[in-house]
Amino acid sequence: MKNIAKIDFTGEVVFNTSRSSGAGGQNVNKVETKVELRFDINASTLLDETEKEKIREKLKNQINQEDELLVVCQESRSQLKNKELALKKFKELLISALTVPKKRKPTKPTLEKIEKRLKTKKVNAEKKAMRTKPMHD
Repeated sequence: MKNIAKIDFTGEVVFNTSRSSGAGGQNVNKVETKVELRFDINASTLLDETEKEKIREKLKNQINQEDELLVVCQESRSQLKNKELALKKFKELLISALTVPKKRKPTKPTLEKIEKRLKTKKVNAEKKAMRTKPMHD
């Protein structure tokens, strides 16, 4: 697997800017600080077909009908900072989509753990047995 964090995607992503919403005073009304990163999955030359399929499968909620991965960032008041944050989010998304989780190795409980579990079961059973009303003859 490739090291996605070190790949330069700047040639394959397109940035669109617009006016951000929320707090910011007059700056929000004047400056286009909201950044939308678009990555065309089909046109990518940096990824092979299996990687593209994994991305489509795992990030399907963030992919539009044109098969573009969308990342929106409007956290900062600076357009440059938002571009950097969007690119960082984009790389993190790709890393999370392309990493294969380790296969779990089933293990057996140790003898000590088994004994501890049985002891707590016995204590709980005695506790509950004490709650019952005594029988009268």
